[in-house]
Amino acid sequence: MAATDPDHAVQRAVTTAVETVWRIEAPRIIAALTRIVRDVGLAEELAQDTLVIALEQWPARGIPDDPGPWLMATAKHRAIDLVRRRVRYQEKLAEMGRELEIVPESEQDAIDEALDDHVGDDVLRLIFIACHPVLPTEGRTALTLRLLGGLSTEEIARAFLIADTTAGQRIVRAKRTLAAKRVPFELPPPGELPQRLSSVLEVIYLIFNEGYSATAGDDWMRPSLCEEALRLGRLLAGLMPTESEVIGLVALMELQASRLGAREGPGGEPILLGDQDRGRWDRLLIRRGLAAVARAAEIGGVVGPFVLQAEIAACHARARSTAETDWPRIVALYRVLVYIWPSPVAELNLAVAVGMAEGPAKGLQLADTIAASGALDNYPQLPAVRADLLERLGRDAEARSEFARAAALTRNTRERELFLIRSER
Repeated sequence: MAATDPDHAVQRAVTTAVETVWRIEAPRIIAALTRIVRDVGLAEELAQDTLVIALEQWPARGIPDDPGPWLMATAKHRAIDLVRRRVRYQEKLAEMGRELEIVPESEQDAIDEALDDHVGDDVLRLIFIACHPVLPTEGRTALTLRLLGGLSTEEIARAFLIADTTAGQRIVRAKRTLAAKRVPFELPPPGELPQRLSSVLEVIYLIFNEGYSATAGDDWMRPSLCEEALRLGRLLAGLMPTESEVIGLVALMELQASRLGAREGPGGEPILLGDQDRGRWDRLLIRRGLAAVARAAEIGGVVGPFVLQAEIAACHARARSTAETDWPRIVALYRVLVYIWPSPVAELNLAVAVGMAEGPAKGLQLADTIAASGALDNYPQLPAVRADLLERLGRDAEARSEFARAAALTRNTRERELFLIRSER
């Protein structure tokens, strides 16, 4: 048990522990609270209140043996108290003879209904709420990344290459719209699932990507986000086993997750794909991913972006080295991806693949075209890709300058260190 008046070092250690546990548990807590109070914005406020309570109590009382369940129980108690106050208020109004559109339920009935869990997963249910058709696409993804990905407004802005204020406005508007429209906290009926599916898949993959390559902070990766995205993807595949894009997303995440153990050195330093020890790749995840790629192909239908990206990841998984990778096939797959799902990031990945398959000069030509468009002006991977291609062409001074520019743009400490090392080299 910590002392009542902990010294600065203990206080700092406890605060770090609270923040670490919170980053892991927040999505489930917010999802559970939304099921109870039926309001996404209010649920997030109650969750933040719980974080404040932990920051106040844990330094004095010590960190609980099970900090995650402690946070969840505290948050639910606050939510249930709120439900009770609401029900009592409605009953009091009824006693006063007010005309209400809805006849108030008893206190315990309201709480039992709020805690009833028909689907079995609050987080997946909350993703479908955040991806409701009443919200514009950009609002859906921003809100879900905020609530379930644990991303800050700055990190979301970075992911979408927009201003911080724009990202914040999207999140606020989305919460208000869901509250105003009284969107129910439930999975949509089967007939409505497909129209929300593309947004849900995109959000799950964005959560995975933030775990795979953290936008900001001191850690190169956030594996807990990758694990949560995989869990959600597999749950979704169980709900929609004949949707090739769902299976493709699961395949893509499993194949990429297979590399997690090889992406960091002993000191947490980043290790890029070409330098990784492929013997450290997770063979079970690779087998699962390749099997899912085959299953998506069997389902057939229109080939979507996640099936294509899974096919690209499969090319890497099958190769014993960078040199033995089927780069021409990867180039062909990226060309199709850019055609059906145009984005400057996909075009940049195509430039990398072309640089490997057809030589750095051709890859640089594509990267220069992207740079001239201005679409990725603040995206650190663009100067990093250009620097790598320039280095391979022997244009070291230009490569050094581009790596330095990439270091200046990134907000991830580990990535900045990597770019600076390559610049100095």
